[in-house]
Amino acid sequence: VQLQASGGGLVQVGDSLRLSCAASGRPFNNYYMGWFRQAPGKEREFVAAIKWSYGYTYYEDSVKGRFTISRDYAKNSVYLQMNSLKPEDTAIYYCAAVRATRSFRDRNAYDYWGQGTQVTVSS
Repeated sequence: VQLQASGGGLVQVGDSLRLSCAASGRPFNNYYMGWFRQAPGKEREFVAAIKWSYGYTYYEDSVKGRFTISRDYAKNSVYLQMNSLKPEDTAIYYCAAVRATRSFRDRNAYDYWGQGTQVTVSS
């Protein structure tokens, strides 16, 4: 299984970025696909998740209304649209996959991880 994250970069406060995660190696019908982030000196934290089969979405409170997670069946990809970016959004962002029987908010439950993409929001 491979999860390839991309789309990070250096942006200004209030800007937008779209992260992509290309998934391969197995079907993900019974999985949640999640985005996590890790800022320097902090633990990796949950950002958003989507249930691959049904498209149900879930967000961490600080990104609700600003971030949108989505998936594209044809491209086997998951996206994180990030709007109104803030300096506190600066982190390495990781995509990951977890079986739907597990907690999508728990980073320790995840089965597969991508390599991460850096997002830096400058003020």
